[in-house]
Amino acid sequence: MTTKATEQLHKDAMGLDLLPVEAMGEVLVLGQIEAAGAVRSALPAICDGAKAMADSLRGNGRLFYVAAGSSGLMAAADAMELGGTFGIPESRIRILMAGGIPTTASMPGDTEDATDGLATALADLSDADTVLTLSASGTTPYPMEAARLAAQAGATVIGIANNPDTPLLNMADHAILLPTPAEVISGSTRMGAGTAQKIALNMLSTLMARHLGHIHDGMMVNMHADNIKLHGRARSIVCTITGADADTANDALRQTGGALKPAILIAAGAEGPAQAADLLSRSEGHLRPALRHLEARPKVK
Repeated sequence: MTTKATEQLHKDAMGLDLLPVEAMGEVLVLGQIEAAGAVRSALPAICDGAKAMADSLRGNGRLFYVAAGSSGLMAAADAMELGGTFGIPESRIRILMAGGIPTTASMPGDTEDATDGLATALADLSDADTVLTLSASGTTPYPMEAARLAAQAGATVIGIANNPDTPLLNMADHAILLPTPAEVISGSTRMGAGTAQKIALNMLSTLMARHLGHIHDGMMVNMHADNIKLHGRARSIVCTITGADADTANDALRQTGGALKPAILIAAGAEGPAQAADLLSRSEGHLRPALRHLEARPKVK
């Protein structure tokens, strides 16, 4: 029987523990770099998956992140960042991790096989939703059952796995194969496979944000400044995009309660939050065309 790539012995495994610590560290870091490079071959599938995610959020759909073990931690990390980074409302994101999201250092392995609660957790799925399922092996029962239920409900399924021709990928509408090499520590998929999954998830959510108009010249423009650090970042973004001074940027952010896109438009000349909201509505949330509309307005003499 062929051993899965994620379970094979690494080419440098023999005598690994006998190497000087720095030499072993070199093997580890090179393994991570090689794993990261494996994501490139999945770029077309990642781009397609990102569009599906954006389509769900443009409509009435939600994003479901479903995984177990290390893959579940990667999925939860990406999902939890969507609000602070791109302003995606919490109500549009669901995280389902086998055994629940850990609150201690304990993460029992047997929960990967426990699929009993999934039918209830996914009972309200619809064809407007997108379900992201992750499994390094591509055979973990928990995300596989989620993919089956999602397909049954007509939801879009994104499958991410590190082994080819596996059930999870075969069930997915968008199959993202991350062909990472054997782990330096055999079977420890929190390492190379986890690194590749983290990169793929970052790409999916960032490209999704691009479709939604939440990125402008490499800046996150749909964030909400709700603490000192974010207010400073938002002020800097307003100044960078509009050329306004800090006082003007602060006033614009005050008028919008920290919402960045309308603050940018106010600093650029929009007459208050109502006009800024109207411009964004007409541009479907994209800042660039809204700014162009402001620039094209006849100048009052």
